[in-house]
Amino acid sequence: MIRVGLIGRGMAGTVFHAPLIRSVADLELVATAGSADAAALLADPSIDLVVIATPNRSHYPLAEAALQAGKHVVVDKPLTVTSAEAVGLITLAAERERMLTVFQNRRWDGDFLTVRDVLAGGRLGEIALFEAHWDRFRPAIKPGWREVPAEGAGLFFDLGAHLIDQALILFGTPEALTADIGAQRAAADVDDYFRLTLHYGRLRVNLSAATLVTAPRPRFAVYGTAGALVKYGLDPQEAALRDGIDPRSSGFGEDSEARYATFTDVRGEPERIPTQAGRYRDFYAAVARAVRGEGPVPVDPADARAALRIIELARESARERRRIAL
Repeated sequence: MIRVGLIGRGMAGTVFHAPLIRSVADLELVATAGSADAAALLADPSIDLVVIATPNRSHYPLAEAALQAGKHVVVDKPLTVTSAEAVGLITLAAERERMLTVFQNRRWDGDFLTVRDVLAGGRLGEIALFEAHWDRFRPAIKPGWREVPAEGAGLFFDLGAHLIDQALILFGTPEALTADIGAQRAAADVDDYFRLTLHYGRLRVNLSAATLVTAPRPRFAVYGTAGALVKYGLDPQEAALRDGIDPRSSGFGEDSEARYATFTDVRGEPERIPTQAGRYRDFYAAVARAVRGEGPVPVDPADARAALRIIELARESARERRRIAL
C-alpha cells in the first residue's frame, strides 16, 4: 500500500484529490495538512507520496521540500508559476530518483477523450481550425487567492493551463502564438478573459475563456476538410465530485445524451457522437503504478514545463501586441 499525504485543505484538495486518492485501491490517504503546517507531514517517514493542492505560488517551495524529503510528488496544475521553477523541480526529482507528475486532470475529460479519438481516426480530414472555449458567467468577484494579484493568479493560469495542455497533446509545439489577455469585469484585479491563438502552418488553434458569457460557446469546435465536430457543455466529473458522488459509482463521468457532440459531413448531414466516459481515476491509478516502478508517470512534468513556457510567451505577446515565434 502506498501511503499518501495531501497538502491542501481547499476545494482542489477536498473535492478533487482526496476522493480520487481514496478511490484507488493501492493508495491510502493517511494525512492532510495546509500549506502553513505541512512540515510535519513532509517529515513523516511513513509517507511515500505527497500530493500538493495549494495556491499556485506555493507549488514550487512545497514540491521542492517534498522531493528533498525523499517523497514522490503529485502537484496540481500548474506545476509551478514559471518555466524556470519547473526545470528546477524536474532536475531535483531526477537527482533524488523520485517520481514527479502533474495533475492535468482535463486529459481525462470525456469530451477531450472523444475529440482526441475522432481526430486520430482522420474522419475530419485535414484540420484547418480547432477552437476550445471555457466560458462562465461570473460578474461578481469570487473570494479567494485566484482573484488577488500575485504570481499564478488569474483566469489564464487557472484555465489556460488546461487548454494549452490539451492543445499540445493534440498538435504538439506551435510555430508561433498571439494572445490577448485582459480584465473585463470592472472590479477585477486580475485577468478574467483570454484568447490565445497557436499557429501551426495553415492550422489555427484558438483557445479562449471568459467570465461574462451567459450563453457559452462550444467547449470544442473542430473544422476540417471532411467535416466538423462541435461539442457543448463541460465534462460532468467536477460537478459530480462537488456533489460528493464517489468516483467509483456506477455511471460516474458519463455525459448526458443531450450533450453528445455533433459531427457534420461535407454534405451538411449531422450525426451525434456519444461522449466517452471521463476517467479522472485513471490518473491516480497510473500514479500508483509509477511509484511502484511499473509504468510511466501519467503526466510528464516536461509537458507542464512546455505549457508554462507557452503561458510566459503568451503574456509577452499580449503585453507587446505582437506575434511571437517559438
